[in-house]
Amino acid sequence: MLRKNTMTAQQISILWTDDEIDLLKAQILFLGSKGYRIVAVGSGAEALEKVRSESFDLVFLDEHMPGLTGLEVLPRIKAVRPQLPVVMITKNEEENLMEEAIGSQIADYLIKPINPNQILLCIKKILDQKRLVGEKTTSEYQQDFRNLGLAFNDDLSPHGWMDTYAKLVYWDVELEKSKDEGMREVLAMQLAEANRQFTRFIKSEYLDWFKNPSEEIPLLSHNLLRKKLFPLLEKNRPIFLFVIDNFRLDQLRVIENIISEYFQTGESGTYMSILPTSTEFARNALFAGLMPLDIKNRYPDKWVSPTEEEGSRNMHEAFFLQEHLKRSGHELRMSYHKITQLQQGKQLAENASNLFGHDLVVVVYNFVDMLSHARSEMNVIKELADDEVSYRSITRSWFEHSPLWELMRRVADKKCPMFVTTDHGTVRVAEPVRIMGDRNTNTNLRFKEGKNLSYDDDDLFVIEKPEDARLIRHSLSSSYVFGGCDQYFCYPNNYHHYVNLYRHTFQHGGVSLEEMIIPWAHYTPR
Repeated sequence: MLRKNTMTAQQISILWTDDEIDLLKAQILFLGSKGYRIVAVGSGAEALEKVRSESFDLVFLDEHMPGLTGLEVLPRIKAVRPQLPVVMITKNEEENLMEEAIGSQIADYLIKPINPNQILLCIKKILDQKRLVGEKTTSEYQQDFRNLGLAFNDDLSPHGWMDTYAKLVYWDVELEKSKDEGMREVLAMQLAEANRQFTRFIKSEYLDWFKNPSEEIPLLSHNLLRKKLFPLLEKNRPIFLFVIDNFRLDQLRVIENIISEYFQTGESGTYMSILPTSTEFARNALFAGLMPLDIKNRYPDKWVSPTEEEGSRNMHEAFFLQEHLKRSGHELRMSYHKITQLQQGKQLAENASNLFGHDLVVVVYNFVDMLSHARSEMNVIKELADDEVSYRSITRSWFEHSPLWELMRRVADKKCPMFVTTDHGTVRVAEPVRIMGDRNTNTNLRFKEGKNLSYDDDDLFVIEKPEDARLIRHSLSSSYVFGGCDQYFCYPNNYHHYVNLYRHTFQHGGVSLEEMIIPWAHYTPR
């Protein structure tokens, strides 16, 4: 049943300020008959006193009053109640006056004489707009609910899964605006079921993508740049490649309205991260244009053992990309930058003028990855990113004030295009799985690679022969085990401590829609 997030007329309180308030009795009585509570005052000073002492949902403010004028009262109201909508009412139709009031963040502007229906329409437009938009969104999702359910319970192709996930993300972002918690719960359950079906799909199909290549194979990590970025490259025409580590489709969706101020979207879509959906595998494949086993075979001295420090496993990205460009016939001037600290980002943005002499500028930005990992360790981040909605909110806030967005604006100012993508996504985990391995087994919570792994869950995706997935076998008996949906691995030792520590944190490395189906987009400056 649809649960509406409404504000009834009886709940709405309006402050009406006019030095000729007695002449507005008809309008005030009309609104009272509709259930609105109207508080009428005759001066700007009285209005300010009321705003300070009472709570209102809307203010009608006469522009021309003796003493404090409406334009003088307006900024004082905003200083006390910044989010309180104010409607300016005036006899003056001069354009500069309208511009001055609009520049002061009024919600609407009405010219006297005004009739009751005009006032009622203004109230509904301001106070009911979010509710009406939310109800329409909820209704449209309800209509699409059945189609989505039928889609992922059918035999979807990889491209079908990409389309279906894009629709689920669309509704996730839209329903967030509606504030309808009931429909958000329904969508969460539908997304969970989609992830269960997607995990079964990957278990059934993933290895065949490497054994029997066909047109049904999705665009994968090692093919993305060659197929989508390289055709855009030209000498003496800079293009910027931004790889935001650990970035989901929904996160890109919530920053696109910021990007759209300076860029327009060209071709865009999604691709599938290879497994494991972790930086040392997926990003190396992205830049090298090769699967991990092929990278190791071609460049044995550049593939770092998983027993080495994690940060050292991505030391050769620039080399891999340069080699990838050469194999594809592109002899270009390339500049590569990896940002892991705020100060590095600031310095790159400040010195952006030095970048435009290259044909391809690559910027790897690790902040989102650090944020998601930090969430497991820092109580502050845990509070801020309790669910997907707050995680997206943090992403948007960070991006809007980040050196990355500053650099992108400089790119737009120079009329250069940019290509934005990621290496893998992340998923919020909830279901612990016991697993055992020797001391050389990796520490990732979503996948394990090692010998003689022991586990008791039949829903895991297990690759017994790593070479079948173009992965590296580090010992004769080594295998890869991947968590699906929202699973995460914990060792039996101190099991409950780690279960509680990592439950509801964002992790990556395994099989889920959020980790594997990830965005890419080509933007051109406006």
